[in-house]
Formats: sequence, C-alpha cells, structure tokens
Amino acid sequence: MTTQGSPARGNNLDPWYHHYADRTSGLAASEVRALFAVASRPEVVSLAGGMPYVSALPPELVTAAMERAMTDHGPTALQYGSGQGSPALREQILEVMALEGISGSVDDVVVTTGSQHALELVAKLFLDPGDVVIAEGPSYVTALVVFRSFQAEVAHVAMDDLGMIPQSLRETIARLREQGRRLKFLYTIPSFQNPAGVTLSWERRMEILEIARENDILVVEDNPYGLLYFDAPPPQAMRSVDDEGVIYLGTFSKTLAPGLRVGWALAPHAIREKLVLANEAAVLSPSSFTQTVISQYLAVADWKAQIDTFRGVYRERRDAMLAALGERLPGLEWTVPTGGFYVWLTLPENLDSKAMLPRAVKELVAYTPGTAFYGDGGGRNKMRLSFCYPSPEFIREGIRRLANVIDGELELLGEFSQTGPLQVRRERGVMTPPANIG
Repeated sequence: MTTQGSPARGNNLDPWYHHYADRTSGLAASEVRALFAVASRPEVVSLAGGMPYVSALPPELVTAAMERAMTDHGPTALQYGSGQGSPALREQILEVMALEGISGSVDDVVVTTGSQHALELVAKLFLDPGDVVIAEGPSYVTALVVFRSFQAEVAHVAMDDLGMIPQSLRETIARLREQGRRLKFLYTIPSFQNPAGVTLSWERRMEILEIARENDILVVEDNPYGLLYFDAPPPQAMRSVDDEGVIYLGTFSKTLAPGLRVGWALAPHAIREKLVLANEAAVLSPSSFTQTVISQYLAVADWKAQIDTFRGVYRERRDAMLAALGERLPGLEWTVPTGGFYVWLTLPENLDSKAMLPRAVKELVAYTPGTAFYGDGGGRNKMRLSFCYPSPEFIREGIRRLANVIDGELELLGEFSQTGPLQVRRERGVMTPPANIG
C-alpha cells in the first residue's frame, strides 16, 4: 500500500511501472538493436546490422564541409533554426530527389533528424490506438517498433521477387474493411527493400498507387537505398507520379553518413504544415550545424561521384555474399538484390532462425532473425544477411560459419527424427528464385 505523494509500487526493477502511459507498452528493443552488443565484438563476423561503410567516404570531404560551415556560416550554423529546416538545404534536397524523377516545391520539404524521425512524426500525426498500418511482409524492423509505440497494428501484404503483390494488397484491404478496421496508411520501401532486398516493379508501383487512390489510403514511401543501385537505376519513385497521395521519406544516412542524422519528408502541402508543427514540438528545430555541413558538402563535393563509389563498394560485397552462399549453401533460397544492403535467406521449414541465433553467435557469426521483420510472428525460417559493412573476405568467412551452424542444426534434427542427417540435407532442394518471400 502506498501513501499519498509516494510512488506506486511497480515491479521489482522499476518503481514507476504503473505510472507510464498505456502507449509505452509498445516500446521494446528490436531484435536488431539487441544484436549490436554481441555483433560489435571484434571476433564476431556480423551480417546483422545495416551500417553503411562510411570508410569509403574520404574524410577530407567532410572536414572541408565542416570548415566551410564554420568559416562562412558559423553564427547561423551554431544557432537555432527553422522547424522546417534550412531553405538552402531544402533546395539541394530537391536536386537529390530529381535523380529519381521527383519534382516538388521547396515549401513542401521538411528536414528531420534522420528519416526515422520523419517516420515517427508521420505516425504521430496519423495513428490512434487500434489503427492499422499496411506494410510489406517482411518490413523494416524499426518502423514496426514505431507503429507499435503508437498502439497501431500492422497488417502485412505478401511479396515476391517483384515486390508487394497488388492482388494480396486488394485482399488485405477488403478483409480489414470487412472487419471494420481503420486503415491509416500504406508503408512501403519499394527500392531494394529492407529486409528482403527486392525492388517493386514500375507496373506494380502504378497499380498499388491506383489501389491506394481507390481506397482513400495514404502511401508513405520510404526510400533510403534508391540511389545505391548496382547496374541500372530502379524505377522512378512513386512520389514522382503522385504528389497528393504520397509522403516521401529520404535520408543522407546511406549516401553520406548516418552520424550526421539528417533526413527529410516531402509531403502534400496540408500534411507538411502539420509535420512542421510536430517537428517543432519534438526537437524545436533540426540541427543547424549538421544541415549546414551537408549543404556545404553538396555545394562543393562531387557527391554524385561519391555515391557511385558507394555503389561499387556495395556491389563487390553483394557479389561476395552471393558467391559464398552458392558455394556453401547451394540448396537454400535467397533473394538477389540489384542494390541496397540486404539478402533475404530462406531456411528449411523445420529450422527456426531466432532459436538458432545463440548457436550462431557461439560460432562467431551474427545475422538478424526473420521474426524481427514481422508484426505477427512470421518469418521463423527466414533471416536477413547484411553485406554493406563487412569486407568481402569477412563476408565469405561469415557465410562459411553460418553454413556450419545450419548444417549442425539439420544434423541435430536428423538425429532426433526418423530422417537421417544426410537425407535431411538432400531435402533442401535446388536453389531457385523464391516464388513468395513473405
């Protein structure tokens, strides 16, 4: 029993447990975040986190931008700024988006503290408890955390190697409407999707936009990887053909550096007004200093050539991962990304990637279990493999260790079943492009 003015007794670890708002029940560490402590150990080959290889960025480019920021714009760079972001940087962001076919107004760009922050602002504006967000299955792990934090549910739409399946989207919308659910928006990563690595075809982009218009559903297009293609650019952004029904999220984290924490949203005008107010309520204003640094970098550096350098680095790592998978795990299925950071691996049905992770860490290799990318517990026999950060040599060693773990799991299962370990391995089948990665 507590007396007036004293804190309520919570659990043994947190005396303020009963004081939290109901929405905090949706706050939980993602499986990706939980891996960082283990994966950061030097002896572990981490194929888990999606960290850009920032060492491919010449430090003098950033140093020069910082020096110019302080020499030419010091008082402004160190001061409070607009809640919408620097006008100069917003003009330059339009140039970046033009590479994917987007034309927009500088007035409709809102600079945020990374695109993750932009997504959180969108969720804050639109989501009430019990609302539904439609998303690909699988989907970006931290987006799922954000949606849960606002007490919304996620309805997953099946994918294949061409991205979200329009017919599955239609069926999902019809089922939810029949149940009387409130559908607030469709969240999608159409280019080099995280975690699956697949790209939504142009025809499907157009069909999905039409479905969204027919059903009065807002589209949130998250595009961190679109410029990191390996051979040919992906289809133009969905926002390029619909400026009223799409909120576009972008970031400099993948094409420059995540430590600068600068992203943006391009939104329909009325939504933009509310995004600015939400931005001011959350952070008052995004960092003037990092905005100025990026603006100077874009003004002086050959940033397009630097993006091309990143493409070459990630292409080499992608090739190393695909070759190692073909050599070490020829009977399994995986996606073949044409850009971005990720490969999506499918295990035999009787394996559980989350349950297998402790054994993998013991063998000094880390990955992200597929269950992290579903809001409904799916993805048990899936895993995301990131090729962006490790060197090709470490990638090959990581896949070798992973193959040993998978083979060990199969042999163990074989010992406790009627099927011997050799027969279990034969039943993996022949590697073919996945018909459905959901």
